[in-house]
Amino acid sequence: MKGPDRSVLGEWRWRRLRALAGRAGAGEGGRARASERSAGVRISKGLSGAGGSVWKADFQLNSHLSTLANIHKIYHTLNKLNLTEDVGQDDHQTGNLRSCSSSDCFNKVMPPRKKRRPASGDDLSAKKSRHDSMYRKYDSTRIKTEEEAFSSKRCLEWFYEYAGTDDVVGPEGMEKFCEDIGVEPENVVMLVLAWKLDAQNMGYFTLQEWLKGMTSLQCDTTEKLRNTLDYLRSLLNDSTNFKLIYRYAFDFAREKDQRSLDINTAKCMLGLLLGKIWPLFPVFHQFLEQSKYKVINKDQWCNVLEFSRTINLDLSNYDEDGAWPVLLDEFVEWYKDKQMS
Repeated sequence: MKGPDRSVLGEWRWRRLRALAGRAGAGEGGRARASERSAGVRISKGLSGAGGSVWKADFQLNSHLSTLANIHKIYHTLNKLNLTEDVGQDDHQTGNLRSCSSSDCFNKVMPPRKKRRPASGDDLSAKKSRHDSMYRKYDSTRIKTEEEAFSSKRCLEWFYEYAGTDDVVGPEGMEKFCEDIGVEPENVVMLVLAWKLDAQNMGYFTLQEWLKGMTSLQCDTTEKLRNTLDYLRSLLNDSTNFKLIYRYAFDFAREKDQRSLDINTAKCMLGLLLGKIWPLFPVFHQFLEQSKYKVINKDQWCNVLEFSRTINLDLSNYDEDGAWPVLLDEFVEWYKDKQMS
């Protein structure tokens, strides 16, 4: 009795092999397809060859099926990791996979090399360095801002450097104060500063006057006040401010129990305010020295400024019948006699 038809058995096993391989999908690559064809050839030869063994064919079939299953698992694993190359529409229709060289496949499978991250200690050190740098920059900006901003506390401490234990800066403290800011006590800028502080007595600054005036000037240190001196001098160039300072000087310089200003003090204050801007002041100063006047009242004081601003140097526009005080009438008469002689 003849055994089973080996050609029929071989065809049945060949169809079963192709069915199992088809489940792996069209994207399992050229190697799986090559292994399948090789297995079919060897099985066919084994079944059709003389003395071939069915059990040998089964062993080879199972071996190739196991290989195909492993390839199938590897492919799906790589597909989940997005490491496989997309299969074109034509390849899906034909069921063929794109072949690749060993180097290309290696590049597709292996992820790109990432740059080495610094060690945790290095990373912490870098972060700490950046943080310290940012903090130092912020701290220096904050300190600079605090130094530029006016501080009542700093202004108060500055005051007591010259006042000592008293609540007023006296003559000794005033002398040291003028020395620190680089200004002579007789400089006109000290009169302007006293006006800004609204000081009531010459040679004295009270605590209240100091805080009020320095706050308006935004000065709480010697350096800030030195930088403000040019601004104080510029106030004299404005006619309105000059007039206010001129009138303030009379009350500031006079004795508080007197309504008039001592003639010697008046000459000093007039020289401070008008000496450089009124060409006739030297002549007027000579007149005061030889006159009988011992004091100057506020009306006379204010009219001297108006006279210096409105009357010509040759006194040609002076009206003797005007509302000028007797002091100025006498000055004009004295000056004309002087010119004639």
